[in-house]
Amino acid sequence: MSSPTSVHIRGEARRMIQDFELPGTDGGEITTYRLSEYTDRGAVVLVFYPFDFSPICTEVLCDFRDAQWLSLTDGIDVFGISRDSCYAHKRFAEEYGIPFPLLSDTQGEVVEQFDLIYDEWENHKGVPKRALITIDDEHKIRYKWETDDAYDSPSPDELHDTIRSLTNGGE
Repeated sequence: MSSPTSVHIRGEARRMIQDFELPGTDGGEITTYRLSEYTDRGAVVLVFYPFDFSPICTEVLCDFRDAQWLSLTDGIDVFGISRDSCYAHKRFAEEYGIPFPLLSDTQGEVVEQFDLIYDEWENHKGVPKRALITIDDEHKIRYKWETDDAYDSPSPDELHDTIRSLTNGGE
């Protein structure tokens, strides 16, 4: 579903990223998630998206939920990130059965670290762009998919590609 505004970057010069900590929920308790706690034991896929409950975001996150091969992949954790509150994330995860944690970047610091901010989208400033980023166990970006069009969305195949980039040594 990629359009001309989509960008695929393999490696992004294997840029080292800063550790971060955000509140989040998997639909249960609200807790704090630190990136390094997960990259120390394997790889991480970050799924950036504009808003919980928006039609396109709901569709995309439910597609990832339904990607059965995702639950069979050892050593890789998936996190959704938007600027919504943990309370919105909790309700969204419960309502749609999202099986991975949704993190709340209310200040936009993580979104900014990855340069994934719309100046304005549908009268909202600082909204995260839709993107997929894989980070390996050395805290380096291995794969990045982003788009300037919030209505453009990666297919589950894009997420599968990010998984393969980690399990196949980035090939």
